[in-house]
Amino acid sequence: MTATEDSRPAARTGSVSFHEMWRDLGPVGRDARTQGYRRYAWTAADSDCRAWFRAQAETRGLAYEVDRNGNQWAWLGDPLAGDAVVSGSHLDSVPDGGAFDGPLGIVSSFAALDELRRRGARFTKPFAISNFGDEEGARFGLACVGSRLASGQLTADRARELRDGDGVSLPQAMEAAGHDPAAIGPDPERLARIGAFVELHVEQGRALDLSGDAVGIASAIWPHGRWRFDFQGEANHAGTTRLADRRDPMLTYAETVLAARREAELAGALATFGKISVEPNGVNAIPSLVRGWLDSRAADQTSLDTVVSAIEAAATERGERDGVDVRVVRESFTPVVEFQHALRDEVAGILSAGSDGHRVPVLGTGAGHDAGILSASIPTAMMFVRNPTGISHSPAESAAEDDCVAGILALADVLEGLACA
Repeated sequence: MTATEDSRPAARTGSVSFHEMWRDLGPVGRDARTQGYRRYAWTAADSDCRAWFRAQAETRGLAYEVDRNGNQWAWLGDPLAGDAVVSGSHLDSVPDGGAFDGPLGIVSSFAALDELRRRGARFTKPFAISNFGDEEGARFGLACVGSRLASGQLTADRARELRDGDGVSLPQAMEAAGHDPAAIGPDPERLARIGAFVELHVEQGRALDLSGDAVGIASAIWPHGRWRFDFQGEANHAGTTRLADRRDPMLTYAETVLAARREAELAGALATFGKISVEPNGVNAIPSLVRGWLDSRAADQTSLDTVVSAIEAAATERGERDGVDVRVVRESFTPVVEFQHALRDEVAGILSAGSDGHRVPVLGTGAGHDAGILSASIPTAMMFVRNPTGISHSPAESAAEDDCVAGILALADVLEGLACA
């Protein structure tokens, strides 16, 4: 199944079909040329996604609210009662992202609620569906802003310093979108009322495809972070400056990219330079500044530290040869997340019972998620839906109709086991 409207899932799981929700959400923020999604935080596309979420909540008679950090909530039952079960994900995207990363979890949460109502399930705990803001960090450069603010892992002062590529600050963007940014910050009272958070997500890899399973459970999230490398050289004329006289930061940057690949392979880790900014950015000008962003991830902290340190050392050494100053700034970091074993095992038990004892695979992931951020404050678990190609953060991201429906039914089983009589 792709993101095109004529191939979305048609199976019904309650009063509103998954197909209908996917059809309505599908065009929002999609670029006509690339067919990828550009749903950046606090933009018009984000506003349309938020309006869609609110409409889904109100259609189902759920109590809708937006918290101090701009995260959306749709409640069934008394949100003040405590021990609530929450499911959700995010609706924003990376530049030219796929249709499934994030939205699959929210659409499936609404569809799972529809399925539970069809079954006649009786909720004994409050239940909510959440949309956490700016999970991808595409606009302001920091991932999981909404959940980081709520959990206190991002301070209000630091959040107010975040700026996009045009110099617009996060508070300015929030205010322009109609949200008062004055109250942003930790929300411990809200999180204390949540007993379990379960996030369903398309797998960003091929482990389930290789094992032949439609649904899996997350064991842990690798430690990961983002580092900004500033390579400061000297601007000059490309057609008149001798090679020996140049202080070209692009050479240092290029060597650093190669070093990142080399060091990641040696450590069995991942390292990617996926974003670059060049000044003055002229075809016939030697750059004065090249700025590149490194994303690195590894199965353990020691490996990650080894890789990043080696990349930084290679950049510095090459910079000395090129007459280029190198500065490295860590912009974000998330340590390894081991999902709470008790909740993970409970989810696994529920899914195994619903599949005639078939053991649902448990797998680690290198991708960050709101569930990983929230795990420091509340019990969290993650479920994955098979991705047949493993491609993600791309318009080619996909999932089969039957697998999406299997994910909805599995999520419904889990929510029934956690929140219903």
